[in-house]
Formats: sequence, structure tokens, C-alpha cells
Amino acid sequence: MAEVSANSFIPETFQGTTVDLTSQIGLLWELIRVPLIVPLLKLAVVVCLVMELMLFAERLYMGIVIILVKLFWQKPEKRYNWEPMKEDLEAGSSTFPLVLIQIPMFNEREVYKISIGAACNLSWPADRLVIQVLDDSTDPIIKEMVEKECKRWAAKGLNITYQIRETRGGYKAGALKEGLKRDYVKECEYVAIFDADFRPEPDFLRRSIPFLMHNSQIALVQARWRFVNSDECLMTRMQEMSLDYHFTVEQEVGSATHAFFGFNGTGGIWRIAAINEAGGWKDRTTVEDMDLAVRASLRGWKFVYLGDLHVKSELPSTFKAFRYQQHRWSCGPANLFRKMVMEIVRNKKVNFWKKVYVIYSFFFVRKIIAHMVTFFFFCVVLPLTIMVPEIDIPKWGAIYIPCIITTLNSVGTPRSIHLLFYWILFENVMSFHRTKATFIGLFEAKRANEWVVTEKLGDGAKNKNSKPSKKFQFNFNIGDRIHVTELVFAAFLFFCGCYDYMYGKNNYFVYMFLQTITFSIVGLGYIGTIVPSS
Repeated sequence: MAEVSANSFIPETFQGTTVDLTSQIGLLWELIRVPLIVPLLKLAVVVCLVMELMLFAERLYMGIVIILVKLFWQKPEKRYNWEPMKEDLEAGSSTFPLVLIQIPMFNEREVYKISIGAACNLSWPADRLVIQVLDDSTDPIIKEMVEKECKRWAAKGLNITYQIRETRGGYKAGALKEGLKRDYVKECEYVAIFDADFRPEPDFLRRSIPFLMHNSQIALVQARWRFVNSDECLMTRMQEMSLDYHFTVEQEVGSATHAFFGFNGTGGIWRIAAINEAGGWKDRTTVEDMDLAVRASLRGWKFVYLGDLHVKSELPSTFKAFRYQQHRWSCGPANLFRKMVMEIVRNKKVNFWKKVYVIYSFFFVRKIIAHMVTFFFFCVVLPLTIMVPEIDIPKWGAIYIPCIITTLNSVGTPRSIHLLFYWILFENVMSFHRTKATFIGLFEAKRANEWVVTEKLGDGAKNKNSKPSKKFQFNFNIGDRIHVTELVFAAFLFFCGCYDYMYGKNNYFVYMFLQTITFSIVGLGYIGTIVPSS
């Protein structure tokens, strides 16, 4: 038996010199292609086409509804009871409810002044406003700076408190939960939440509070995000296109049809009684905002989205920050779906159609299917079919429906319509990270509860750039700059493109080469901004 070599298990046809290696690989491919590869790839094509049709139906439904909403639905001020806040000379400020403002932050050196200043400048009686700065910073210098800023505003007569914790347990959810435990909060009826880079307009409370005051069934009023740095680089323009669709279509449709949508975690105001009835803040996933929204909705509470009430914010402009954010935003919903799907099914306080909307439309199609079909179909299955002539993907699945879906997705940002094609290519690249994060959330694997605060630059980069005498020293970390996975996919797509150019019949090589370029750009780190070291 000792004389038996590895060659004994290999057919003589495959035994040869190194020169014959290519022909051996080709023969092996022919042996496994028909009995194994073709059936598996056919199944993958069918699954991808079904998912694509599901996504197409969802986008078409959303498109039709948003047109009806814009043409025939009344604005929220007409659908619900709403009256402007009025000053009462006799009663004074007592006609205004006591409102809590929570500003959670973590080492926010660049933006802490902006968020605190915006909250303190809200047009609301100072004695009816309580501002909490929930600082989980680990940098003692930053903590001192934030506390000093709070004292500065307190000296002007604002009721602002600086609150810290011994540990970061529960991250943002833990900080918000801890803030609501304070004795003085018991007198507050509503709580508005603004992340450290969010800047509400002065009339934010005057426009949103009346919905809660005059409609006892409403738990949440959500404002629309606007981005102060959307023109900073091409990556921020891409993000703006994706998020504008979310706010212009998804949030608007959910609010108008089912009075439900996912709370965005900031730029909104809650009825504190609704938070308490829903079980308070929980840190079981990285989307504590969506978790609270779903639980409150299952208890019969309604949400209102105000598309014309804007809150300025900042988009991540470095690719590292953007990847961490997308991991959290993709992993968290999938993990929450895993934990809540049966609770939604068994719930008896909401009607059947709202359950269908939450489970199928809100979670399954938008948070799971949308990522998977983009990655598997356009980055894996379609390229592989080029090398298997037995499989023919119908034109409607490979070209027509994707073009319609893309067009529907672009309605939120008309000014960027000329970037549409590159946005598709960039979204395909990001679909890999979103799909991976979705699987991590569904199976609650490692990194399922990873929380990395999105890096914010504020005006710091501009201020640094305004000093011409300062020499730039760029931090070059190969782990942050070079992304091997993207480069591997770029090589794979380049090979498929070359094969299609030489032997293909559908001219998919045009798409393959353009997608190769996009994967290469991302893989080499040439996307987003490169921030000089301080």
C-alpha cells in the first residue's frame, strides 16, 4: 500500500507534464460541466430571476403608490389633527409641553459643537426644554471639551445636562435608555433624538410636536435627512442617491399607507409613553431604532413621516467609515428579522395586511432580497453563465427589468441622473458587503453585534485644508486602503469579460469590463476622501 501514489487515483488522461496542465484543466471542466455545473447554475438562475421579480414587483408597487400619494393623498397636516403652536400671553409657556432632547455621542471632536448648538437654538421656550448630552466618549480630552460646551450653554439659561456612563454597555441604545431613567425626565412627554452630526432647524419642534399633541395614537414623527456634504466626493453622491430613494419613496409610502416605517435612529421625536409601552430601548441588535419602531407598531401605535421637515446631517466620506456603516445597516435588520418574525406573525393587535407589509415588503424584500439578488445575480451567476453556453438568461431578466428597477430607484435624486450608470456599478460592489452582513445577521454569526461608530469629519477637513503652510502627512494603512476581496472579484469579472469578448454572443463583456474597473477602484482604495493626519 505504501507504493500507491497520488497518480493512482488520477486517470491516465490527466497525467502529463506541466505543459499539458491547461488541457487537463479544460478536460476536467468538460467532465464536470454538464452533469454538475449546468444543473446548479440553472437552479441559481431560476432563484435569482424569482428574487429579481420579487424586487421588481416591490419597486413597481412603491412607484405606483408614491405617484398616488403625491397626486391624491392629503398632506400629513390634513390627514391628522394639526394646529400651529400659539403663544398664550396669560398662560405663558405652560401651553408648551415639556420636551426632552437627547444627543448621544462618542468621541465626536469634529461635530459636538454643531449638534449642541442646533439643539440649544430650537425655537421653544427655554423652561419647557431639557437637553441631555449623552457622552460615551473614551477620550478624556474630548469629554472635557463637550462638558465645557454644555456649561457654556447652561450659563446662557439653557437647561442642558452633561451625562456620562461608567461603561458603554448597550452602546447608543444603552445611553438613550439610561437617559430616560433620570427623575426629571418623568415630567417630559416627548423626546427628540439627534445624533452628533444632526442639525435640526429652529422650527423643528413647532412643526412636529402638534402631531403628537393632537393625535393620541401617534408615537413617532420622523423628519427627512438632508446632507451637508453630499458634493464632497463621488462616494457621497452615490450615498445621497440611495438614501434619497429611501426617504422620498419608502418612508413616504409606509407613512401614507400603513402609518409604519423604520425609525431612522435620529431626526425624529417620540412619545415617551409609546417607548415605555413598547418595552423601551433594547440592544439585542445593532438597529435599536428599527427594533423599537417594530415593537411600537405591533402595539398599535402609528408613525408620521414629514418629507418637508428637513434635518441636516453628514454622510461618511471615507470608504472605511462607509463600509462599517453599511455592515451595521445590513446586518442589524436581518438579525432583527430573525428574532421578531414569529412575534409579528402571532401579534393580534395589527391587521393581516400590515403584517404582510412588515414581514414581506419591509424586511424580506428590502432588507434581504434586494442585497442578495444584486450580488449573486450580477456579480456571480451572470458572469458564470458566459462560460456555460447551455444556459441562456432571458433578456428581460438580464437587461430590461434591471433597467426599470434602476430607473425607479433614481427618482429621489433627479440632479444625479447623469451618475446613474456609475451608481449601479458602485451599488453592485457594495452589495457584496451588504450580502455578507445580511448572512451574518440571519445566522447571528461573528460580528452580528459589532458596533463601530461612523466617523464624522464635520468641518475639520476643510479647516485643515485652509492652512496652506501645513504639510500633509497621509496615513497609509494597507489594511484600510487595499481590499483583497474586491480585487479578486475584479480579476474574476475581467476573466469572464475576456471570455465573453472572444466566445460570447450577448456582448456582456461591456458590463463586465466596466464592473471590473469599479471593483478595482474600490479594491485599491481610490474612493471616498483621504483624510490627512492631524
